[in-house]
Amino acid sequence: MIEWLANLSPIAQTLVGTGFTWFMTALGASVVFLFRTISRKVLDGMLGFAAGVMIAASFWSLLSPAIAMAEEQGVTPWIPAVIGFLTGGVFLRLVDKFLPHVHMDKPTEEAEGIKTSWRRSVLLISAITLHNIPEGLAVGVAFGAVAAGIPAASLAGAVALAIGIGIQNFPEGVAVSVPLRREGLSRFKCFWWGQLSGLVEPISGVIGAFAVITMRSILPYALAFAAGAMIFVVVEELIPESQAEGNTDIATMGAMLGFAVMMVLDVALG
Repeated sequence: MIEWLANLSPIAQTLVGTGFTWFMTALGASVVFLFRTISRKVLDGMLGFAAGVMIAASFWSLLSPAIAMAEEQGVTPWIPAVIGFLTGGVFLRLVDKFLPHVHMDKPTEEAEGIKTSWRRSVLLISAITLHNIPEGLAVGVAFGAVAAGIPAASLAGAVALAIGIGIQNFPEGVAVSVPLRREGLSRFKCFWWGQLSGLVEPISGVIGAFAVITMRSILPYALAFAAGAMIFVVVEELIPESQAEGNTDIATMGAMLGFAVMMVLDVALG
């Protein structure tokens, strides 16, 4: 598969990678055809797993390469990492502040973002779509780094990141489709909106890949930016939601497992 990908353009590679992450979101959303509800313990374990994968990916696949690339460019290594990381968090905070959405464990009255008359189902979809943005961006930047000829970047590493993000997208697909079913939507509509929330990843992925290919010098900042945005999502949304019902141990063990899986993928393949 690596050899096949190597023959594609970086944009095509990004579309393949983010296409896989979207497919995993759709696969998770398809669970609604089998179950009307899902055990909260299982869901919390899945959310914890997703958080663990994103934390590991933020360091192993994004921050660590960003520091190495800065060194290769003769820049003080920690400066791009810190600036990019904090900027990514600020960007997600601004999107979070203005985009109407509601977290799975919150009532509609506690919806965040600008005030709107959107239905709760739409607000739930908006919340998942929000944190798919940095995931797609991370994959796109990783493939773009390979195309830019950065020694610290490898095609295998970019593939490992796409696989890791894809794996954790499965529970995210479940997390949006099953609550929609409880809101009274048909199974098909739940699946449709669940998979649609993942389509933002190919879009943000292509933007990320194009940016780093055309502006090679921003690459360390772009990698750290994606890491900061992902950590924001983990701390602000995934961890609180996974522990809201008191399943702390299950969610924590899920996070540990997710971190280990992503670490193995990145180290073994990258």
